Amino acid sequence: MADLTVPEITIDPPLAHGRFTISTLISAEDSAKYQYAQSDSGTYEMSNPDSPTHTNTFSMRTFGYNTMDAVPKYDYYTNTQGPGQSRTHRPSLAQLHTFRQDEVLPPVYESTDSADGEAKKDGEDEQSEEKPLGEPVRFGWIKGVMIRCMLNIWGVILYLRLPWITAQAGIGLTWIIIIMSSCITGITGLSTSAIATNGKVKGGGTYFLISRSLGPELGGSIGLIFAFANAVAVAMHTVGFAETVRDLLKEYDSTIVDPTNDIRIVGVITVTCLLGISLAGMEWEAKAQVLFFIVIMVSFANYIVGTIIPASPEKQAKGFFSYRADIFAENFVPKWRGPDGSFFGMFSIFFPSATGILAGANISGDLKDPTVAIPKGTMMAIFWTTVSYLAISATIGSCVIRDASGNLNDTLLAPSTDCVGLGCDYGWNFTDCAKEENCQYGLINYYQSMSMVSGFAPLITAGIFGATLSSALACLVSAPKVFQCLCKDNLYPLIGFFGKGYGRNDEPIRGYLLTYFIAVGFILIAELNTIAPIISNFFLCSYALINFSCFHASITNSPGWRPSFKYYSKWASLFGAIVSVIIMFLLTWWAALIAIGIVIFLLCYVLYKKPEVNWGSSVQAGSYNMALSYSVGLNEVDEHIKNYRPQCLVLTGPPNFRPAVVDFVGTFTKHLSLMICGNVIIGSRNEKLHELNSGGGHIKWLNKRKIKAFYNSVVAEDLRTGVQMLMQASGLGKIKPNVLVMGFKKNWQTAHPNNIESYIGVIHDAFDFNYGICVMRMKEGLDISRTMQAHINPVFEANGDNRVNGSSSSAAVNGTVTLDPDSLIAEQQASTVFQSEQGKKTIDIYWLFDDGGLTLLIPYLLTRRKRWEKCKVRVFVGGQINRMDEERKALIALLSKFRLGFHDVQVLPDINQKPRPEHVKRFEDLLGPYRLNDGFKDEATISEMKKEFPWKISDEEVQKNKAKSLRQIRLNEILLDYSRDAAVIAITMPIGRRGKCPSTLYMAWLETLSQDLRPPILLIRGNQENVLTFYCQ
Repeated sequence: MADLTVPEITIDPPLAHGRFTISTLISAEDSAKYQYAQSDSGTYEMSNPDSPTHTNTFSMRTFGYNTMDAVPKYDYYTNTQGPGQSRTHRPSLAQLHTFRQDEVLPPVYESTDSADGEAKKDGEDEQSEEKPLGEPVRFGWIKGVMIRCMLNIWGVILYLRLPWITAQAGIGLTWIIIIMSSCITGITGLSTSAIATNGKVKGGGTYFLISRSLGPELGGSIGLIFAFANAVAVAMHTVGFAETVRDLLKEYDSTIVDPTNDIRIVGVITVTCLLGISLAGMEWEAKAQVLFFIVIMVSFANYIVGTIIPASPEKQAKGFFSYRADIFAENFVPKWRGPDGSFFGMFSIFFPSATGILAGANISGDLKDPTVAIPKGTMMAIFWTTVSYLAISATIGSCVIRDASGNLNDTLLAPSTDCVGLGCDYGWNFTDCAKEENCQYGLINYYQSMSMVSGFAPLITAGIFGATLSSALACLVSAPKVFQCLCKDNLYPLIGFFGKGYGRNDEPIRGYLLTYFIAVGFILIAELNTIAPIISNFFLCSYALINFSCFHASITNSPGWRPSFKYYSKWASLFGAIVSVIIMFLLTWWAALIAIGIVIFLLCYVLYKKPEVNWGSSVQAGSYNMALSYSVGLNEVDEHIKNYRPQCLVLTGPPNFRPAVVDFVGTFTKHLSLMICGNVIIGSRNEKLHELNSGGGHIKWLNKRKIKAFYNSVVAEDLRTGVQMLMQASGLGKIKPNVLVMGFKKNWQTAHPNNIESYIGVIHDAFDFNYGICVMRMKEGLDISRTMQAHINPVFEANGDNRVNGSSSSAAVNGTVTLDPDSLIAEQQASTVFQSEQGKKTIDIYWLFDDGGLTLLIPYLLTRRKRWEKCKVRVFVGGQINRMDEERKALIALLSKFRLGFHDVQVLPDINQKPRPEHVKRFEDLLGPYRLNDGFKDEATISEMKKEFPWKISDEEVQKNKAKSLRQIRLNEILLDYSRDAAVIAITMPIGRRGKCPSTLYMAWLETLSQDLRPPILLIRGNQENVLTFYCQ
């Protein structure tokens, strides 16, 4: 630090003309009785040209003793001066604290220019101690993923709605619908493959992939709605099967009750049978799927053969004429009919048929090697099913006209001008029913068109049965598997009951039953076109988040993102996520809002509950990246007073030992600024390494107390060295502490003087490092470790007495201490005054010296909190009796410019009265044990004694500082008079000049100033730089 030189200023010679001179207030008799009375030696600093305060008489007139400390003044905050005037600066911290005289430029305060760590393992059942009997069934990529996905994709829509969609939208738009759906599912398949190959995949399918990638918040919400969507999909596919059965019954003029109730009856019976297959186990379910796959392939072959075979008259009457170019041309363009007759209406009905791509991933726990099976099987399934959809749409659109009566008598014997439609060219007149739009057959009217076209209709019916039942069975298996994993993670209440597994495959039997009842509820709707759009938004929402998971994991550049599947693009994943959300709203905007609303509600619930899981999600990596980016970005931002925040390094020791100071700082820093709880561990590094590395328990204690703070501990040979390390090393870039908060050393009179020297040395070091200081004192003390049933930190042992704060704590037994993090969490949280409602008490601020405004700012930040907002703030300043109104108005004007809302300003005219004799006597007794008593000793002896006992107070130091000592006594009397019932007191802390004020004398000042006060008292001192401004730039 450069030496400082104070420029010479003309002074007023007589001290008695100052504003609060001691000599006019203490009589000669008192002077004889008490050595602290004013005497000629009281002008030592004034007459000593070596004194750094020699030239400053303005501050001398303020408090009656010579000091450079300046009272609050408007000029210190302004950027403008009158003509011929120079900028006015308050004394710098270096000038006040370090006794330097080299001239330095004043600080520029403002610019005048414009400018496998999962918390729980899936598949484990804590309640069951039974060991599985035998090895569980595991599947490869063909049987476990590809066939399963293809069967789930080839659902009821393929046979019963694809021909109808082709008639409505035309072959061209139908292909666009198919390709759009395949693009979304293909991109999602690539994203799924990337996520699935980034580490070992366990049971839980889609939920597992999203939750382990994006975290429990989004993963849990999507897992819940995805399981629900699969349960509803069971109903959709079962209703498709029931429709086919109903149509077969109608062909033979046989019904059970009526067409609608027939669907319900058949549907409930069917889903019950499927439940039985599922409960039989995954092995039986897999065999059933293979059988269904064979049936569907046979039905496809049968359909293709049927399109080639020449049409019989019966088929021609129903609109089938084999491959015709003009039929292809006619059916290539759309012809919308009915309430669903629109592009997105058709898309919403078709899209669920493409949503089976996750069927293989949903049983990830039953695959031999999920990281190989999921990518390979899923992408192959998407490819082949897309080809089949395009082929069927093109072939059936080239063979069947839109309207046909099915009546063999509608043949056209001779050309007629009244005949309308393509049927006229082939000898059939379907004009009447086409105009009335009540034809029974044709591509747009007859859902069973594929059966009619095929070579052998019962095989198509078997294919419909196979497709619908296989899809329903796959969804019936997927939903419980996903839900079981979600239940085991305990993210939501009341669902753990369904997570229990049974048998060697850990089958979620309770989940099967729940899915069954949900499916039955939707089967009772009995309308396929109503059910299909309901689940479209849920699947789209899931796809959007899977794609976003892949994009987010890629964009965060986390070293842990290393998928072995390389054929994906983060931008394609982002595109897929955006398109999925857009399509959600284009399909059914109100359903999209409901789906997103459910996701947000479940997300907020998990955010509120904060489950104790750590899955290494990309959200965590993204948070780190954002924090790092913003922290580095702050290096390019110039500091401005408007953005000043009190960033506090709080010397708490173990935070749970001093909850009051933690609560106090946490109150005004929460969501506002930095708070670091510092702990100095005294001892050698090797001995204290375990304790140094056990900070996790303290962080959990802070989180449990809802304190937004960091915890930092260091090992040092002594307290002062440790605090120096903390002050220099804490923080990151510009996010670093600028205020040191410490507790008052309550037991300083019984402590070893070396500890007093160390304590005051911490204050000196803080000023050297340009920190502000806040010393907190409470009448009952701050350290509650004596009342705690926890292990303690040896730095706070009573025998070493190396504490920052005053209260003593229990000594370690036999010198061996272990810090148990679990005990910190289990212990009951101590309540403090800063956690309670303060009501309409007062916050009293004694802004005696201008420290830059920190003494005002911290109480102001307190008033912004709900518990303190009703408190009235009173500001006390020193002043002359004959200028009270003038000085009060000046300070009110200054405070109003700061916009703090402090309107109650009181000038203390009695601040310069002499203190009561008994209080002066008490102060003398306080200093007695630390006096050097060097009145008759020579300078060499005194110098030797000072070297040996630096905390001893010489007679010269007593005389030089007696005016300041008397001021602390008097201020304590004022505090007792004015602020006895305040909620909290904030007062500008006096500064003891290093080398001129012994540590014990400084400690006596702080003791005298703050003693006997019931409210908490804050001794605050800024670093003499502005923290408040009234400028907007």
